[in-house]
Order: sequence, then structure tokens, then C-alpha cells
Amino acid sequence: MEKLPASAAILKGIANDGGLFVPDEIPFVGNELKNCIDMNYKELASFIISKFFTDIDKKELDECIDLAYDNKFDSDEIVPLKKTKKAFYLELYHGPTLAFKDMALCLLPHLMKTSAKIQNLKKQIVILTATSGDTGKAALEGFANVEGTKIIVFFPKNGVSEIQRRQMITQVGNNTKVIGIDGNFDDAQSEVKNIFNDATLKDQLDENGYMFSSANSINIGRLVPQVVYYFHGYMELVRRGEIDFGEKINFDVPTGNFGNILAAYYARKMGLPINKLICSSNDNKVLFDFLSTGTYDKERNFIVTISPSMDILVSSNLERLIYDISSKNTDLVRMFMDNLNKEGKYTITDDMKKELNLFYGGFANEEETLDSIKHNFENYNYLIDTHTAVADAVYEKYVKDTGDKTKTIIVSTASPFKFTKSVMRALDEKYINYDDMELVDIMSRVSGLKIPEAVEKLKINSIIHKTICKKQEMKTEVIKFIMNK
Repeated sequence: MEKLPASAAILKGIANDGGLFVPDEIPFVGNELKNCIDMNYKELASFIISKFFTDIDKKELDECIDLAYDNKFDSDEIVPLKKTKKAFYLELYHGPTLAFKDMALCLLPHLMKTSAKIQNLKKQIVILTATSGDTGKAALEGFANVEGTKIIVFFPKNGVSEIQRRQMITQVGNNTKVIGIDGNFDDAQSEVKNIFNDATLKDQLDENGYMFSSANSINIGRLVPQVVYYFHGYMELVRRGEIDFGEKINFDVPTGNFGNILAAYYARKMGLPINKLICSSNDNKVLFDFLSTGTYDKERNFIVTISPSMDILVSSNLERLIYDISSKNTDLVRMFMDNLNKEGKYTITDDMKKELNLFYGGFANEEETLDSIKHNFENYNYLIDTHTAVADAVYEKYVKDTGDKTKTIIVSTASPFKFTKSVMRALDEKYINYDDMELVDIMSRVSGLKIPEAVEKLKINSIIHKTICKKQEMKTEVIKFIMNK
């Protein structure tokens, strides 16, 4: 097992054996929780992240946090919490790319620069990332024109919304490259992992002064900042008098790669009073099936849905949960991951299955997702995107199944303006033949919501990135871009 200080793990992104970095211990802060009640978002981020990244000086960390959570966010709260008669919604999409990925990816470039200084790194960092829609743009926005870095993003050319696609292919920055692939997200992600683990290519890069790193949630520097907003959501309920301090709440998280809900799991282990973690999937319900049976099986049809950021069959971050609930048995984890690669599935032990009781798995199909959008708008005048709607629909099922009346925060992961076609179709079928950009103005008019600046810019931004390739050509494209060939 490879052991590294946090700064080195952030820079590497992935371990030498292809595994993921995890904290030695999840820091427990239960006896310090009361101090968090009066902290603003930046103060809370400093408090939580410093517990994990112990080799980064607190003053330097605070400088990184100040640079990350500034006027790029259109809300002074950074993460507003909205209330309807049904539940609370933690709006994680007020950053520059209108998705929850901004919460970590506005910070990651600064963490990397600081880590490079700590490690006395002289190489250029090449960020290599596969995206199911949101990570790509958030990473590009974070790393564009950052000295000492290059960034390459692969996305499934037919597997993202038109707004997501335009956000990526219009990205400026002389160190950026965006490539569409003929395939789905899992194809892109698996090949990125292969490229990471290519020893010959690593040596070639090393000789030329480059090294790979990742902006996906496989990078521990991406995952840890996501823990913060769970504390923020809880403390906001306390501040508003919605719950008593110490009272348990539920979090309902739409997830495909398992990173966002894993951050909630880490928050609970740190001492945050969480009752249940509701894991919400779309029609690609591989996580629902795993939580129901203890068997993870990726051998199934890949379904393209209206919640594309969750169209994933290989949930990378689940590996970290498996490690934790196996009592940190690295041999067992390696066996499971080998089985997944060779046979497409694995089954955890009975003891490990008992540890899954914290989670409730649910899924929503397309019709239920559309109904959820319509219901929330018509009944609460609250417009949500397709991913939040998946979680919302699953929450309805959870309450019906369990009768649990515990106050619940639904994690709202993207702005409805990123998925105009699906959201407006949910409100009225008459919008089905409009294109995404036409629907931006219509959505604003119907909902009363201001068009985000990032979407307004897409109307005039030029297309810069036009490369399309097959999965087996990805490595060649990476080499061409890095070596300027």
C-alpha cells in the first residue's frame, strides 16, 4: 500500500497500482461541532479541509480558499439552502459553471499549486479527465491558463446536454484541450485510467518534464472539499431554528460516480448528525442494485438519460467505501476491483453488507423525473434540474416506503439552465421541438429566474475545440497535445 502526504496525493491523483488515495483516518470533530454554527462557508471550509490535508500550512490553505470562493459565485452564501413544503434543497450550482463540481474545482488548482510548492515539484502537471458532463467544464474553468498546467477533457459526444457540450467546446485557454469520443462516459473513464497506468507513457512524460494528475473525484483533492457543504447545510438548519443542535437529518444525493454521497458519508464519520443517506440513481441503477443486493454488476445495457451526469455504470468512488466497510482490507478491495475488471461484477461479504444499512438506495425513471420537475414548479414555484429531480422523486419513494419524517436536505447539483430542453419539456410538451439555446430565454420568462451569465455568454462564444476520436485513439490525442505534435 502506497502512503503519501496529502500534498503528494493531490498531485498524483491516482496511486501507482491504479487504486485511489484515502485518508489514513477520517478525522472526528464531533466535540468541536458547536464551533461550526457561526462559521461562514470559507471558515467552515478551512476548518474541515485542514483536518484532512495536514501538511498544507493553514495560512496557505486559507489563501487557496479565499481565491476559490470569491465573486465567481453569484450568491454571498456560496451555497444557498432553499425550503419548500416538501424538503430543503442545498443549491450547489451558484459557481461559474452552474454545477456542484465548482465547489471543489474552484479550489483544486490552488491546492495543486500549493502542493507543488510543498513537494518542490518542477514538472508541468497534465490534468487528464473524463467527464459525464459537469466535471469537464468546471475543471477547464479552474485550470484554464494556470501556469505550469495543461488540461485535457474527454466527453461522450452524444452523452451530454447541448448546454454542457457548448460550455466545454467554447472553452478558452492556451493550455486547454477538449475532445469528444465515440462512446459513453465509462468508455472515456476506463481509457483515462489505462492512460494513467501506462508505464511507458509515464516514463516518456517524465523525460519531457510532465506528470499526469486528475480533476475527477478520484483525486482526493476533489473529494475532500465536497465534505464541507454537508456541514454547511446542517448548520444552516440549526441557524434557522429548523432543527435543534445535535438532531439528526437525512441527506438525499443524486449520484452516479458515488463521489458526492461518499463526501456525505465522510461527513457522518466526522461526527455530523446524519440519520440516513439516500442514494438516488436514474435508469442506470447500478448503485441501487448494489445497495439492495451487495453485488456490483456493471454488465448491463448503458442507458442515455435526461440526467446525463449520472449515466455511469462504473462508480469509481465506491472503491473508497468498500475499503472503509471492509475494515481497510486492501487485499479484499483489490480482489473486488480485479473481479470487476475481469468478470464485470463482485459481491461483498455479509459483514460488509450490514454496513450498508446507513444507505437507502432508490432510482427514478425518466417519466418520474419529468413529473418531479413539473410537480415542484406547479406546487412550490421551484424549478429544479433533471438530476435534482431524480433525488426528489426518490425522496417521495423513501417517505412512502419508510414513513420517516426526519428533516431532509436534497442535494441540488445543477442549475435548470444547463438542461433547458428536458426541464421545459417537463413543464409542457409544446417545448419539445425548441433547441436548448432558444429555451434559455423561454425558461427565464416562464420561471422568473435570471439567466446566468455563464449561459448568456454561450450565445456569442465561438467554438474552439472540434476534435472527435474513438476510445482507442485517446492516448494518441493526449500525446499530440502534450508534445505539441
